[in-house]
Parts: sequence; C-alpha cells; structure tokens
Amino acid sequence: MSQRPNILFIESDQHNPAVIGANGDPVIQTPNLDALTARGIVFETNYCASPICVPSRASMLTGRHPYQNEVWTNNQYLHSAIPTFAHSLGAAGYKPVQIGRMHFNGPDQLHGFTERFVGDHNSNHLGASEIDHGELKGTQGPDRISLKLSGRGQNAYQVHDEAVTKRTVTFIDEHAASNKPDPFCLAVGMMLPHQPFVSSKKDFDSYEGKVPPPKNLTSFANETHPYLKWWKSHTGIEDVSSEEIERCRTAYYGLVTRLDSLLGDIFEALDRHGLLENTLIIYTADHGEQIGEKGLWWKQTFYEDSVKVPAIISWPARLPTGLRINRVTSQLDLNATMLDLACAPPLPSSYGRSLLPVIDNPESDQWQDIAYSEYCTEPGDPSHSNGDQIWQHRMVRKNEWKLNYYHNMPSQLFNLTHDPDEMNDLSGSTEHADIMRDMTELVLKDWEPKTIEKKIREQTENLAITIPWAENTSPADTIRWDLKPEWDYLDKT
Repeated sequence: MSQRPNILFIESDQHNPAVIGANGDPVIQTPNLDALTARGIVFETNYCASPICVPSRASMLTGRHPYQNEVWTNNQYLHSAIPTFAHSLGAAGYKPVQIGRMHFNGPDQLHGFTERFVGDHNSNHLGASEIDHGELKGTQGPDRISLKLSGRGQNAYQVHDEAVTKRTVTFIDEHAASNKPDPFCLAVGMMLPHQPFVSSKKDFDSYEGKVPPPKNLTSFANETHPYLKWWKSHTGIEDVSSEEIERCRTAYYGLVTRLDSLLGDIFEALDRHGLLENTLIIYTADHGEQIGEKGLWWKQTFYEDSVKVPAIISWPARLPTGLRINRVTSQLDLNATMLDLACAPPLPSSYGRSLLPVIDNPESDQWQDIAYSEYCTEPGDPSHSNGDQIWQHRMVRKNEWKLNYYHNMPSQLFNLTHDPDEMNDLSGSTEHADIMRDMTELVLKDWEPKTIEKKIREQTENLAITIPWAENTSPADTIRWDLKPEWDYLDKT
C-alpha cells in the first residue's frame, strides 16, 4: 500500500445521482464529476439512511441507522458521546477539519472535527433566530411556493458554496505550502443543488429548452397510496403546470452544473499541488431530488430519485479507476470504507461494512445486497406532519426487491430488476405473498414503531423547553455562515 492518503470527503445536498453526465444523463454538463468517476469507483445503487437532511448526515457520520442515533427529524440532536468518522480519523493520527454544510443542532458543532470553517446558514440553536430568505421566503422547504418562485436569479446557497470552495482551496494551498509530511483530512459540505429552484442566468440559459420532462408524470387523480396522496395535497403539488415543471427542472440542472464547477476548483487545487494521486476522495449527497418524477418534488419519500445518492470513491494510488459496481450498498458503508482505507479504527457501534471486498471482487457472493432507510416526523411540524399525528416509514432494499413500509398504512413492494421506475406495486399480489411477508419481517426487525413514536414524542416535549430557551436567551453561534436576505432573488426581467 502507498503512504497514508490525504482525505477529502464531499457531501452535497439533494443531488439526484441520475443527474450526472457519467451516469448516463445526456443533457447535464458535469465534467468534473465525470472526471472523478473516470479516476475512481462508482457505486451505482447506494442509499442514504434517511431522505431528509439531519438524520441522513448524522448516520453518514456515525455509521448508525437513524433509530440507533435517535435522530429522525431536522429538529433533533446527535448525542455528543456517539463517535463519528471524524473521531476515528483523529484517533488514527489525522487532524479532521470541516468546511461548510454539516447541519448540526445544538452546542456541539464539531462532533469530532478539530476545526470548522464557514459553517451552516442556520443557527446552532433551534429557535435562536429565523433565516431570512428575502424574496424567496418559503422556497427552501417542501412547499408549492418553491415551484412558483423559480427560474433565473440567485440562490443564496450558491453564495454559501462559493465561500466554502474558496476556503477549501485556501486550505489546500496552505497545506501544500507548509511542506508538512502529514496528510490532510478534510470534510466539505455543499448546499447545492438544494432548492430554491433558482439558478444564475448563465446556468439557466445554458439548459433552457434542453431538459426533458419527467419520465413518469403520475397525476394526483392517479395517485393510489394514501400517504403520498396526503403528502401531495399537504404540500400543494396536486396540479403542477408544465411550465413550472420545465422551469424548476431547468434551474435544478443549472444548480448541478454550478456545483460541479465549484468542485472543479477544488480538484484543480489538488492537481496543481500534485496531490490528486494520493488523495482519497469520496463524493456523495445527503439524499436525492425527485424533480417532478411521479408528480413529486424535493425528497421525503423512498422512491429511487429521493433515496438513492451519488457514491464515488477515488484514490488512484491505491484503488482501481473507471470501475462501476452495481451492488446494493449504503452510505453507512462509505463511512466504514473511508476508515478502512485510512487504517483508522472501526466505529464500535457502526453498521457500515467496508466496500474493499466488493471492490476486489464485484461479483462476490459474500456481499449481502441490503440497505435500509427511514423517515419519521414529529408532532406539530407544519412542514411534514399531520397535526399531532406522526409518520413512521422505513424502507429495505434486498437484492432486486424493495419494500416501503408505512406504519398503519399499506406498504409498497417493487421488483427493481423488472420495474426500475417503480410503477408496479406488487404488495397486493398473491403471487408475491411470501416475498411480502419476508420483507415485512426484515424491515421491522430491530425497528419497533411504538418505541420510536414514544421517543420522538419525548424529544418533541423537550423542544418545548429548549426552543423558548433559545428564543429568550439568544445564545451565541460558535460557527455560522451569515445568510443575507438580499442573496436570494429572482431576476426581474
């Protein structure tokens, strides 16, 4: 093995892995991710632990499922005693640094990192201050307004990512200038291509009239699942015009290309200093984006566009290049693989599996093709819940089968070999009754809805104290990027 690598872990926000040129999209321009793919390994069927930000990111850090972290929503805190990959890399002799998006809640804004720069745009403390998105107020959440207020303009998240990129390049330049023998260890968090569906005029115009419509436009009248029917109605997407669909998809493609351009600046800095060969780069996202498929937008479901994520691993000095592996994997496995390649101690309670055996033998019958994801809400959350009711959903993918479990509601069963677009729900088929039974047992193993509901409600009761505390005391943010309302706008012409 070569000397210990530099480590560059990059996690974007809401990037559908299908919208990458190297993954087969004929329209999108992603030359830098395409180049990373060529010098690395792509895991084509990699799932996030939750199709929403905070629980997904917490699971990526710890290698544990959301129910094990007890982090299911964007308003919950990762316990500081749970070790993360940053702790493990630090124990192995690295000095892990984080720049940009991480979405930590509470006073612990490091969770094992030795330093953080730029930070998140949200307050460290829930309730401490509102985020003002100016003209684009409300467009950052799951709401129809994000489709209405879309097109050419400026997304403040791009301004954030430009600052993150500049600081990352500076970090690499300073590391190279120091001539220190120790490798660096850097985690970079981007906000793009998260909505608002607003991209610069240059990026929007480059895709106008070129982005195809969604492959499967499921109308609200033809939506059969009760939860999805509620979700579409709740978020106001029962009837989205073709003009809105085209405008939002065009802007999303523009945001993906802008993200790729910023990543290119980082990769160029590595190359300029001769660091590309011996830097372990992992690129992923916290979840996907549905961009109108099946009449759905944003994330929050277990359909492939929402729950699958990019997963690229590159270390030319050690790993094969140009390899694509279509085995079922999880982001928890990316965590374990990074630690394995860095010769760092495995996290004691991680459920991640090193991908090195399947890299060495992609057809290995020792690899279990299985991944889980879960999505739960908290009572009283106007964006995601139904009053005091909470939703408890879990997905399991095993081999070609995928079960989407909705507690106290019908499940969905898909065969992704024969039905990759998930248009044929087989849950009611007598022919597949045995598969349905086995997959239901699997999805509920070690996952008890009553217990989870009790814990979520207890956490919500705690928020009734901690949020007013932050509102009244205005605790200082230790690390925060200050989003200015004037950075979010639509062009007037």
